[in-house]
Amino acid sequence: MSRESTLAEVVSWPIEDQLDLASELWDRIIDLGWMPQPSASLEAELHRRLTAHKADPTKVLAWEQVVAHSRLAR
Repeated sequence: MSRESTLAEVVSWPIEDQLDLASELWDRIIDLGWMPQPSASLEAELHRRLTAHKADPTKVLAWEQVVAHSRLAR
């Protein structure tokens, strides 16, 4: 089966199945040892956030608050 025919088949699946496949593929790639390198802009953003957290470690949300907030945003 060619890559094109495989992709044509996969995009006909329900979105949940497509997401499951994408997640499985990603996990297998990572298990093989591939480590993606963050872009310069992502590294800068992570550095900015870490610096902000170190400056005021009390400004955090509990996981439950994050989940509740994400449900409100829908």
